[in-house]
Amino acid sequence: MLGRTASSLFWMTRYMERAENIARLTQVGHRISMTPDSTGGYREDWKSTLASAGCLDAFAARGTTLSAAEAQRFLVFDRDHPSSIRACLEAARNNGRSVRTALTREMWEALNSTWIAFAAIDPAGVGPGAMAELLDWVRQRSGQFRGAMLGSLLRDEGFHFCQLGTFIERADNTARILEVKYNVLLPAYEAMGGERDLHQWDTILRSLSAVSAYRYFYRDRIRPRTLAEFLMLRPEMPRSLRFCCDFIAPSLASLATMTGGGTQSLPVGEALASDMRVADLDDILRGGLREYLGEFLNRNAAVAQATAADYHFD
Repeated sequence: MLGRTASSLFWMTRYMERAENIARLTQVGHRISMTPDSTGGYREDWKSTLASAGCLDAFAARGTTLSAAEAQRFLVFDRDHPSSIRACLEAARNNGRSVRTALTREMWEALNSTWIAFAAIDPAGVGPGAMAELLDWVRQRSGQFRGAMLGSLLRDEGFHFCQLGTFIERADNTARILEVKYNVLLPAYEAMGGERDLHQWDTILRSLSAVSAYRYFYRDRIRPRTLAEFLMLRPEMPRSLRFCCDFIAPSLASLATMTGGGTQSLPVGEALASDMRVADLDDILRGGLREYLGEFLNRNAAVAQATAADYHFD
């Protein structure tokens, strides 16, 4: 497979995953903004939302006053912000179009129709009520695209590049959310559990669509320790760091077998997955939760960079 084809497949699925992740984060911020408190705390929640999306500095550089409306416009519709939902859907579609023959009909139709429908939306006509529906729609369309891929694409090199794009992006998103919220996951919070703390813990789970799954798994009220374990180390949780690594490493191994490559990416991917399988939460907390998450983000990015080098993305 040509390097430019592999790169387009990788970034097509990565951008689709990012669009869904931004929609999830914006949904949480939108829900909070509909019930602002008297102290203006919801503005801090929008700041946290932008930080979790990795674009707080980009927003601040615009010199725009932070408000619910401006944050949502930036995250959803901004043409010049490369991680807005609009930009991600357009980039995913453009990458898919450049390798149209490598996609199934179902994948292309899901991808192309999503972009056409979104591009036709007038941002001025999307009020508070319509925003919630739009964000739900983005998540549904992302799920439709992924379902089309899983249900119709041959398990060849193209499939594994798609898997890598999806799960490297998903791991990055989960780690960024936890890094921004690390302070409310520390052991000191275990004894608190006030209304503000419970709200913060619930926000983290909602941003990852994990509220019901958490309660099913632990059958208890939300606690910071089990919350951290659930989103980092549980292999059953589809957006946990461990789950993502358990998909990344096999795809790298399959690509290495199919192509005879992977000399840089396979070792770093397998090392990260191996470390996640034996990671212990007590050890992580002793060493520093924020430091651990920062290191994970760097290692996850190194997997992406090594994959690009191995398979000649540039």
